[in-house]
Amino acid sequence: MDPSISWLQPEQEGPAKLLWLRIWQTQQELDSMNIKDVDSDTETFPNGFASHIMNGKTDKSGTTFIQRRRKGDNRASTKMMSRNPQKVVGEYGGCPWRKDPNRYDRGIRGLHQEIEHFYQWMNPTQTEHNMRADVVYRIKQIIVSKWPEAQVEVFGSYRTGLYLPTSDIDLVVIGPFAGKWSNLPLRTLEQEFLDNGVAQENSIKVLDKASVPIVKLTDKQTEIKVDISFNMSNGVKSAELIKSFILKFPVLPKLVYVLKQFLLERDLNEVFTGGISSYSLILMCISFLQLHPRSEMLANGNLGVFLIEFFELYGRKFNYMHTGIRIREGGRYISKEEMQKDMVDGHRPSLLCIEDPLLPSNDIGRSSYGVLQVKRAFEYAYTVLTNAVLPLSSHSVCQEHSILGRIIRVTDKVIQYRRWIDNTFGHRYSSPTIPRTRPPRSLSSSGSTSSVEESGGSSEGSDPPSRDISPNNIHIPQRHIQPKNHPQWRNRKYKNSPHNNYNQSTTTKRKKQTKQC
Repeated sequence: MDPSISWLQPEQEGPAKLLWLRIWQTQQELDSMNIKDVDSDTETFPNGFASHIMNGKTDKSGTTFIQRRRKGDNRASTKMMSRNPQKVVGEYGGCPWRKDPNRYDRGIRGLHQEIEHFYQWMNPTQTEHNMRADVVYRIKQIIVSKWPEAQVEVFGSYRTGLYLPTSDIDLVVIGPFAGKWSNLPLRTLEQEFLDNGVAQENSIKVLDKASVPIVKLTDKQTEIKVDISFNMSNGVKSAELIKSFILKFPVLPKLVYVLKQFLLERDLNEVFTGGISSYSLILMCISFLQLHPRSEMLANGNLGVFLIEFFELYGRKFNYMHTGIRIREGGRYISKEEMQKDMVDGHRPSLLCIEDPLLPSNDIGRSSYGVLQVKRAFEYAYTVLTNAVLPLSSHSVCQEHSILGRIIRVTDKVIQYRRWIDNTFGHRYSSPTIPRTRPPRSLSSSGSTSSVEESGGSSEGSDPPSRDISPNNIHIPQRHIQPKNHPQWRNRKYKNSPHNNYNQSTTTKRKKQTKQC
């Protein structure tokens, strides 16, 4: 068992755990030694997979080396769960979605109820959504002030409403100036952000060598990460396509939330580090629902059953070597030989082959070179959940132990960040000019949401919260963007970061006993 994709369960505590972790750590240290003069942060795959893995490194002997996940600032990461769980979920227990009192059914029905509550807890509050709308507005003002004819559009998870509290905001700059530039103005845009002081120091990165050049930054006020690309209008069309499938499959958002959190915790949610993108994951979910043998159950079926079946399909049964995914025309599986006929420039289908519904010749999963690691994580989740929901299993008593918490935990850093947002920005968006599409939520001290009724027993068939929170429906009062040398910027100090004042004061006041999951 690899601690990068799994963690030891409470019943596995004991001397054997300590011995196994010591062996695993020793093996990791041996693997990192520079024996073959390759990158220390690599893993090897058999030669048989070399032709199916994109962007890998191959030495003279034919062995393919794949770069692992680079360390980053991921608040949701549970990489230290096996070695030091108290450091990751010590204060809040890792399961803030569980209701008090915990009235859950046994087995698969209890798992369904937990997924419902997890979805409700993970839903963005009105403050979180309006805060992101404000970030979009400020960045848009800077871009439009430089290029008045430009159009700035939101796409990705923020446009579809399927974003986690720590998700990035994806923006695309579209305009008639595309044909007038020999090179994209990435550096010019970088300088504009520096002059206006909108980004944290040293957070702006220009990825001009990537297949899709982007400018990355972290907003100074909110610590939200923003990715800005140019002339990629398909991103907006893809978001609208996903929204149409959300209307068709009501269970889709709930599955996506759980799966996105599952991958995010394990650092498997980024393409450039070998994981799979949110778009790929959503298309996999759509294909799973399109081809589900019990289509009549998709409206109000058991979410626990759907989740386990998804892990079983992509963790054990799906043939990654020969099969591709198509969601056009009702959805079906296609052979990679058939898909290659539509591909151009000598491209071949990748290991995770997903046909782009808007451009059939494009393979969405072509850059996910670490998909085998994702497959292993899915298989691990299938095994853990299947054993937990068995009727005779001692772990199926969901009222006493979290079944969903065996594969997903919300870290203390994420909970603290959400509360910092609520405390810092909650009062800022009380203006009547901002329409509220649903009652605002606030995070209670136990982690549950105050606007959602406590539910005992089964929650099957319950209505999902409103997702009509498109960025196009939010109006932020206009404010003038001052240049960086203006006195306003010289006198402004952001002291309310969750990395300093919050952990020193607010946490001390609100600290409570850890909830057992």
